Amino acid sequence: MKHELGWLFEDGRCLVVDKPAGLLSVPGRGEDKQDCASSRVQQRHADALIVHRLDQATSGLLLFARGAEMQRAFSYEFMQRRVHKRYLAVVEGLLQPLDGEWREIDLPLIADWPNRPLQKIDQVQGKPSRTRWRVLAHEGGRSRVELEPVTGRSHQLRVHLQAIGHPIVGDALYGSTEGEPRLLLHACELALPEAPGGAISVVSPAPF
Repeated sequence: MKHELGWLFEDGRCLVVDKPAGLLSVPGRGEDKQDCASSRVQQRHADALIVHRLDQATSGLLLFARGAEMQRAFSYEFMQRRVHKRYLAVVEGLLQPLDGEWREIDLPLIADWPNRPLQKIDQVQGKPSRTRWRVLAHEGGRSRVELEPVTGRSHQLRVHLQAIGHPIVGDALYGSTEGEPRLLLHACELALPEAPGGAISVVSPAPF
């Protein structure tokens, strides 16, 4: 089957899957967009409810709760920003400096309504949006970077990297897909140190 899910963690509270690039997190509009991570997980666990989402083009770790009560509990952890999420990306150009130090992009985002689903920077009406980043390596004319979203706005990582002049490689919305079959963005780490019932930590190496 195309776009197979990876099953990385499951217990009575929740489960974590590795979503492949190209698979929706939840159903979209239209009969051709009903196949998604949520529907596949529910085929195995009927009580599984999604807690957060990844863009269709993004691969990586996705958390599902077992039942509505656990969904509320895990959603509260996200709302309180007690969830540690880390992504790996490859971006266009040689992002500087290459010193391994964490830095931050602080640019407010708002929906670009005439061009939905695009988002854009808006210093007046945009919602506060912060992304931590550091460069891991330069690879030819590109940079491998780690990203930590402090806030969780739609398309935040993609718009922030584009805004500083280094769009993520393979981004059909905010950059170029030339020479790349997919967006090079992967949710590689998910940790909930204060999760109900005990801490949870899952990692997934980037497939690129």
